[in-house]
Amino acid sequence: MEGMRQTAKAKFGWGMVFLIVLMVGVLIGKGWDRAVMATETYEELKTFTEVLAHVQKHYVEEVKTKDLVYGAIRGMLATLDPHSAFMPPEVYKEVQVETKGEFGGVGIQIGMKENRLTVIAPIDGTPAERAGVKAADIILKVNNESTKDMTLMDAVQKMRGPKGTKVTLTMHREGAPEPLVFTLTREIIKIESVKAKMLEGNIGYIRLTQFQDQTARDMAAALKKLREQKMQPLILDLRNNPGGLLTSAIEVSEQFVGQSRLIVYIKTREGRKDDYVSHNKEQPDDYPIIVLVNEGSASASEIVAGALQDWGRAVVVGVQTFGKGSVQTILPLGDGSGLRLTTAKYYTPKGRSIHGVGIAPDIVVKGKPTATPTIRERDLDKRLADPNQQEAPVVPPSLDGPQAPKQEIKREKDPKAKDVKETEEEDPQIQKAVELLKSWLIFKELRPTQRDNRAEKS
Repeated sequence: MEGMRQTAKAKFGWGMVFLIVLMVGVLIGKGWDRAVMATETYEELKTFTEVLAHVQKHYVEEVKTKDLVYGAIRGMLATLDPHSAFMPPEVYKEVQVETKGEFGGVGIQIGMKENRLTVIAPIDGTPAERAGVKAADIILKVNNESTKDMTLMDAVQKMRGPKGTKVTLTMHREGAPEPLVFTLTREIIKIESVKAKMLEGNIGYIRLTQFQDQTARDMAAALKKLREQKMQPLILDLRNNPGGLLTSAIEVSEQFVGQSRLIVYIKTREGRKDDYVSHNKEQPDDYPIIVLVNEGSASASEIVAGALQDWGRAVVVGVQTFGKGSVQTILPLGDGSGLRLTTAKYYTPKGRSIHGVGIAPDIVVKGKPTATPTIRERDLDKRLADPNQQEAPVVPPSLDGPQAPKQEIKREKDPKAKDVKETEEEDPQIQKAVELLKSWLIFKELRPTQRDNRAEKS
């Protein structure tokens, strides 16, 4: 009898749940659809819990449940795009520190290409850059541990560490007869995001290496100092800038585009659109600007270049950018870990989605020829596809003539030998920018004034 009562209660309970779900579905429209999707999700999770139980009970060695769950989460996110990842607590803490512009490591930006851990670019002034690590180098081992099936976050965690400790990276480089081995001493990587100086002809030059918390403030201070030195035009160098904080890109852009102007907007999967508009109260000076970009200019760099290009505020010079037009949101989890999830795509003020395509420069000027192939978003594994975008945009004609032949790759005898820094005189893209700005200043001086026009008419 008691069992019959319990059965009746159970039926009544499930009946009430059904009625509540049905009522909510009527009230909020799509609630019933969400309930059905949730049910399907829990059905699929049955298989996961069954596998977890079998591994815990029958696996040949004892395994921690936390390790199994973390491994499953990593595998789940690995099926998404290359920028979504799970961060264990120690990695999540490092990511939070990194946005402040300082972390312990060797200074390499990495990605996955053809399921292989690949160098996107070394960071200027870091152990990796000084040792001769190059873009497109494939990381085969980290401390003699194979990188096969190693996730990006795992690789980052293994390469970072306290200052003074060493990490050995074994690299494959296209054209090299054998793998290259780099033993790097970790340093505190302090990324000075804004570097400014005055070039000849009162041409200001600012290089942004990354978009961090303090980048916009440092940019404002650099611009003020250059104006005090009688700057006339400006070169804004975004080459090899991998991006950073979206808010920082907006705060930098608004120092150039003027008040109440759209800088970027993002769209979510549901179609929700969020506009980011300039709120800078000061009207910027109307000096000519050239923005330098290359294949290493990504994400926040492309936001700035796209905004200045769309508003006609700057001429973009260089080569096609990386093409990362997706937004990642960092979500903290209950155990101190974090989730980096791609949640939206961003669009320039004129509605351009450059994901997988990049920003096309107004004037194409190639940089110094390199021995390594370039890597862009479209080359990464599992990148997000945009059916409304062409794979490659129409590129304007180049002004720097035919491309020079690629140099033969030779293994460095001393992997720690420091590469000679190219000066602006040896940099064809800076040379072209200076030439264009000087020409603009000359033509500006040649334009007749209003008084001259009136004199001619009389």
